[in-house]
Amino acid sequence: MRNRNLVACATLLAVLTGAALAADITGNWTGSMSMGDNQINLSYNFKQDGEKLTGTVTGPGGDLPLNEGKVQGDKLSFSVSIPGPNGSFKIQNDGTIKGEEITLTSKMEGGDFGGREMPPMTLKRAK
Repeated sequence: MRNRNLVACATLLAVLTGAALAADITGNWTGSMSMGDNQINLSYNFKQDGEKLTGTVTGPGGDLPLNEGKVQGDKLSFSVSIPGPNGSFKIQNDGTIKGEEITLTSKMEGGDFGGREMPPMTLKRAK
């Protein structure tokens, strides 16, 4: 009985510690993505509710919603669907949060770009 209580307390402590250490990235973040010789400026408006991440990304084509977003500890992931002339394609984003910076890696899925990985991008919290 005592071992079970000890395990329950240790588990609860681990869960609470993880929740306390989780970053809240709600707000505006900016960065630029390299596409060949071009730099594309992007602005992200993140809204975090626990592990759920929603929001938009604004680029040259306007605002696009974030899909399938989640934050777990210092990791985040979300996708963006980009409409195109031959159908839409998806960009899967995975990142690491370090204080006021987020390092994102992006991979295109579907369309003519399927499987193409983009160079890593650093986002900074907008002031």
